Amino acid sequence: MAELDVSAGKLKEVTAQVVGQLKQVIVGQDEAMEQVLTGFFAGGHCMITGVPGVAKTLLISSLAKIMDLTFKRIQFTPDLMPSDITGTEILEEDISTGRRELRFVQGPVFANIVMADEINRTPPKTQAALLESMQEKQVTLGGRTYPLEEPFFVLATQIPFEQEGTYPLPEAQQDRFMLSILMDYLSEDDEVTVIKKSTSWGQVELKRLLSKQDLLAYQELVLTVEVPPELVEYAVSLVSSSRPTDATAPDFVKEYIAWGAGLRASQYIALGAKSRAALSGRMTVVPEDIQAVLAPVLRHRIGLSFRADVDKVTVEDIITRLVENMPVPARVG
Repeated sequence: MAELDVSAGKLKEVTAQVVGQLKQVIVGQDEAMEQVLTGFFAGGHCMITGVPGVAKTLLISSLAKIMDLTFKRIQFTPDLMPSDITGTEILEEDISTGRRELRFVQGPVFANIVMADEINRTPPKTQAALLESMQEKQVTLGGRTYPLEEPFFVLATQIPFEQEGTYPLPEAQQDRFMLSILMDYLSEDDEVTVIKKSTSWGQVELKRLLSKQDLLAYQELVLTVEVPPELVEYAVSLVSSSRPTDATAPDFVKEYIAWGAGLRASQYIALGAKSRAALSGRMTVVPEDIQAVLAPVLRHRIGLSFRADVDKVTVEDIITRLVENMPVPARVG
């Protein structure tokens, strides 16, 4: 068997092949594809927000096939229990000895990719069942710990509007997700293309392009990408300026933001920028990498004030102004 070429150039080539496969089944969601792949190769969990029917589930399940990963989908509903996610212990009796013992039955969280579908349709108690799995990559039950197989990703979807039967994720739980990705309505041309494809005979067979070992090797490669000190400071300054209590925060932040992004945001901006650079065939981060991952990292880590609601100022508006307000380092490296 040929040895895997673990280089940024090879990763760029593989990424182009993965995107090519995805475009056979998904139309018009190029930015979302790029951001999900950025999260995958960085080893981070992603939250995908979009109206029904924009191919959220199809994107995730297709990636699982292309990367030869086990995939489990959990439909979150108001009556879902934590044990429905993590698994449960059952009492079994040995017929020959009459001895009874507890046996752990694994839940759907024991997979490489876990899709938490419409995660905001279940109460916080059940949402929190994913927390240990996402952070520690393990499940603890009855005093015993069961490790999850690497790689492990949680990709949660949620509907973008509050209605009866929805439970917004607590801020601490949202912070566990590296990226918050938006999937919007398609353009008319793309919608026409989807209709033609989906109502015609024929089935697309996706090719397996990566193994688990390949993905883990490329994740290690991402960690070796260099972030120049000036860009580390640039990322930290952007995050700090989102905090209304920070002395460097501009006036519009103090007016429109109730609470800003924390330390994890700075970490994920750097990690996401590394992943994006490697996917582009580079081993050094450039300012454009920082700016490209800023919105998906920050949009679920900024809380708007009542004033922002009155003035119809969105999180996207705030992030755009943060970038415009912060000068890019003149010299990098």
